[in-house]
Amino acid sequence: MSALPAMAALPNSGAALIASPSSVLRQQILHRLKGRCQPVQQAAGGAEALAKLEKGNWRVLFLDRRLPDLDADELITIVQKRFPGTRVVLLDSDSDRTEDGMEYGENDLDFTGRSSCRSLPKLCPANAIGAEDAPANSLPGMIGTSPAMQAVYRMVRLVAARTTTVLITGPTGTGKELVARALHALSPRSAKPFVVVNCAAIPENLLESELFGYTRGAFTGAVTSQLGRIPAAHGGTLFLDEISELPLGLQAKLLRFLEQKEVQRLGTSELTHVDARVLAASNIDLAARAARGDFRQDLFYRLSAFPIELPRLAMRRGDILPLAEHYLSCMAAALDLPSPRLSPEAIRMLEAYAWPGNVRELQHVMERAYIFAESGETIECSHLYFSHPHPAVPEPLAES
Repeated sequence: MSALPAMAALPNSGAALIASPSSVLRQQILHRLKGRCQPVQQAAGGAEALAKLEKGNWRVLFLDRRLPDLDADELITIVQKRFPGTRVVLLDSDSDRTEDGMEYGENDLDFTGRSSCRSLPKLCPANAIGAEDAPANSLPGMIGTSPAMQAVYRMVRLVAARTTTVLITGPTGTGKELVARALHALSPRSAKPFVVVNCAAIPENLLESELFGYTRGAFTGAVTSQLGRIPAAHGGTLFLDEISELPLGLQAKLLRFLEQKEVQRLGTSELTHVDARVLAASNIDLAARAARGDFRQDLFYRLSAFPIELPRLAMRRGDILPLAEHYLSCMAAALDLPSPRLSPEAIRMLEAYAWPGNVRELQHVMERAYIFAESGETIECSHLYFSHPHPAVPEPLAES
């Protein structure tokens, strides 16, 4: 399991805000803070966290580096400027650890303890595996020893140290961002920024300014200059998730950046050199889109210099039980309880299911099962709820 490093103690009167898209991680931290910091509130993303910061006097912000809407590093900069009395403890729900020493606040890096908010016990992020538990040939933050995953691990290790553009494909919920983070973690750029852009989550009319940045007065409402996501990745890695949703007009500009390593912010004619390794992900067939003219073929060929395809969970059934047990272990650890076991019938039911939602669906199924089991010692078939029809559980083979 991962461990949250010992943190500077916080004032008794301090309020804590937990910002993470992972409900399991939020609950783990919430449980650890019970009786130590009050009040404690939660936010599922960066924008919601900013809104809550505006309305309260927060002494500490537990911030997940993996946010669905804002870049965590940019959010930290905003907090430091606008809320200097709020400390930030940076977490990573896609890693096997939190980032040691990444605590920001009143005195930049302040490690002096001044309160009853004691150091938190060990936490186990919902979708990560601890370094001490991971197989030697697995990737950071990933679980699985099936042949299909071994092939993925080999591909990642082959290309991680290079600057080659990688296109990660696979159905929704297979862990494409985990692979991107592993590529970054295993690269010489691991100490530099890892910037995520979800091309489907940003409105089309804002996407260009978000990617390339803008200068003050570039458009109505641009009261300050803004560094774009691409320049923010300088020296590090830029991960373009759901790249298929990038509008055709921006595809040409992205292609220019890939070829020239230069960007032009809105409102200026100046070109800025950016050294960023680009990773992209898609859950649809980009080649087919390019053949239909819905996606630029030249950009497709540029992005897919080294493709990595992730298998469906149904193609790696040997990994289902280790994943399920891992999620149960994490949830039990959050409550300081022993991990429940899966009954033989429940195991057979899990392994017989088609898993259309892949690993993400498995995580949700186990979270519901743990709640229904009411912290019991065994997860039974009656505790398992599936979003799609489930085949009958096969009868166990009779002993000869």
